[in-house]
Amino acid sequence: MNELNTVEKQYNPNKLIDAVTAKLALKNDAAVARALKVETPIIEKVRNNRLPLGGYLLMRLRELTGMSVTDLQDLMGDRRRKFRMSVRPNRASIN
Repeated sequence: MNELNTVEKQYNPNKLIDAVTAKLALKNDAAVARALKVETPIIEKVRNNRLPLGGYLLMRLRELTGMSVTDLQDLMGDRRRKFRMSVRPNRASIN
């Protein structure tokens, strides 16, 4: 049975982080953060819905797990199929 079919379709990034932790046999969120090359508070903020799981993290997760972006999105209940990257100019370079 495909594990993706059993996942509820409600947005919950914890399911994705838990699945990645298990798939990569990592011990905790700090190990996940190290694997993703981000600070541990980033993972905590994603878990607590204070920070969206954006394109960079999604691509790093894809690289680490070998899973498709669609499968990763399905794990967390994200139904979007496009991510928009925002590019902001550095304020110092404007002056």
